[in-house]
Amino acid sequence: MVLLDAAKGCGTSQLDLSMYPADFVAISFYKIFGYPTGLGALLIRTRSSGILQKKYFGGGTVAACLADVDFVQRREGIEQMLEDGTVPFLGIAALHRGFLAINRLGISNIQMHAGSLAMFTALHLSGLKHANGSNLCILYNSNSLTYWGNKCNQGPTVTFNLRRIDGTWVGYREVEKLASLVGIHIRTGCFCNPGACSKFLGLSESDVRANLEAGHVCWDDHDVIDGKPTGAVRVSFGYMSTIEDALAFIDYIHKFFLNDGGCSLKLPGDPFIDCNLSRININVYSQRPTELIESSKIRGDHKSNQKIHLESITIYPIKSCGGFTVDSWPLSDSGLLYDREWALVNSSGIVLTQKKCPMMCMIKTHIEFSNGILIVSSPNMETRLEIPLFPASEEAAIIRVNMCGERSFGKSSAKEVTEWFTLALNTQCSLIRRQPKSRQVHSRVGSETQVSENTRELSYANEGQFLLVSQASIDELNRRTILTLHQNPKLHRQSTAISGVKVDAMRFRPNFVVAGGCPFEEDSWRTLDIGGHRFTVLGGCNRCKMINIDQSTGRSEEESNLLLALSSYRRNKGKILFGVLLANSFSGDYDEEQRTTHEGQIGKVIKAGSRVDVEI
Repeated sequence: MVLLDAAKGCGTSQLDLSMYPADFVAISFYKIFGYPTGLGALLIRTRSSGILQKKYFGGGTVAACLADVDFVQRREGIEQMLEDGTVPFLGIAALHRGFLAINRLGISNIQMHAGSLAMFTALHLSGLKHANGSNLCILYNSNSLTYWGNKCNQGPTVTFNLRRIDGTWVGYREVEKLASLVGIHIRTGCFCNPGACSKFLGLSESDVRANLEAGHVCWDDHDVIDGKPTGAVRVSFGYMSTIEDALAFIDYIHKFFLNDGGCSLKLPGDPFIDCNLSRININVYSQRPTELIESSKIRGDHKSNQKIHLESITIYPIKSCGGFTVDSWPLSDSGLLYDREWALVNSSGIVLTQKKCPMMCMIKTHIEFSNGILIVSSPNMETRLEIPLFPASEEAAIIRVNMCGERSFGKSSAKEVTEWFTLALNTQCSLIRRQPKSRQVHSRVGSETQVSENTRELSYANEGQFLLVSQASIDELNRRTILTLHQNPKLHRQSTAISGVKVDAMRFRPNFVVAGGCPFEEDSWRTLDIGGHRFTVLGGCNRCKMINIDQSTGRSEEESNLLLALSSYRRNKGKILFGVLLANSFSGDYDEEQRTTHEGQIGKVIKAGSRVDVEI
């Protein structure tokens, strides 16, 4: 009995069942034509159809059945017996046009065209070498490949992984995420082919089981575990692919991942990159990957002589909603008092953020200490909410929530509060307030996330108790973003409309903004003192597409390519870092009783304008 998966093969090759006899053949029309999605076919050898004894039955597959007796008579035709319910007739009708296109082009021409692109790409990728002579790309294939013709033994796909100059693996998710920023769509993971995945990646049964126990499942971000990749990158070509597509992908790999000893990017006013300005290539991504962070941060033996001070303090009471800026504010065991104290969750208990609901930034918040209330307003609502900071003693339901891949707990809010937020965001959601000591601070060590050495309480913030950004670093980012727009031909066509785009600190939703010092000096900080309050630096803050959202409008400014500009010089082993996460250096003296009063906060108030002293 032979089951043949020809889903991709039929897209560029003619299937000859006399040469490859099979009992069942799966075909994907989407992979042949590119449309419609979710529509395929199963070819069944007549003599083998008898083994398909399906237990479930749906509309159109039975000749008769009874509702109150276990009786069903199925249709005799195998195709009638298997096609449950209404078939996608609109999609099926479109197949006619698809077959006309394939016949017009000729399947042999398609095979040669797609195979040539795959061979061209594979040869170029295999030739990319780092400055030390090591290969950038590790291709997964047999020794002798033929991409078209009678002896074809390789479809028009190129599967590979990338190694850095130091021999460590680049995670496939990093490759995929960066590709999406430049408009390239690739597939990553194991491609629903566990056999090939285990063979080429050298994963034993014990490795797969250990990875599962470590938390790795299909479609997650655990792309490298114990120094070994858990999947790969695959590029596929079809009749609609062009040589320009192949060149664009090769160029992307070269720009973002190859360390060939090339010159790092320098901008006017950048004192830390030793590079003659005349050597700047027209391509903004000339800076090499393993030097991205090192070249943009202060060297260990260099410390800015400029005085640094705390420019502003911002509190965000509800996670991912608007915040408010103050001149001074109390500190607590979990960060700034009431910062990310509340969160919105959907009906599945998943915490909402601007990634899925960008209009959350339009919900404005403010805390009135004098009246003991959190004030919430929205442009979609005529009335504002007033939520007590010290609610009455009635019991609130404890809800288990999922945030950043970990479980936490929170107290539910009143029905009218849930209704208000649901109407404000046009999304079913409810407001919860965090449970004390339900989350702990994690720190970043290199690319790994670890529990902080001294356990500290964490609010609904993602990782650190505080987020600090430097105004000097933001100014540097704006200069580089403008350069990205004017030196990328595709983006340059849009530059007239967006040349005025300039981000401010609030785009990164920081708690602290510091002024003075040099760009990215904060990368080298280990501890700092702000007005007599000591903080520990946990590591850099990993950025995502959320920074493309304009916090004043809720609109995504993908065309500004803010994240892309950051990725060109602030990338470190799959993470795009900007700003630093902090934890306070005191703990254990802010308990549940103090959550109902403001006593005990004297002497723990941080003030804007305070001097910032750092230790490297």
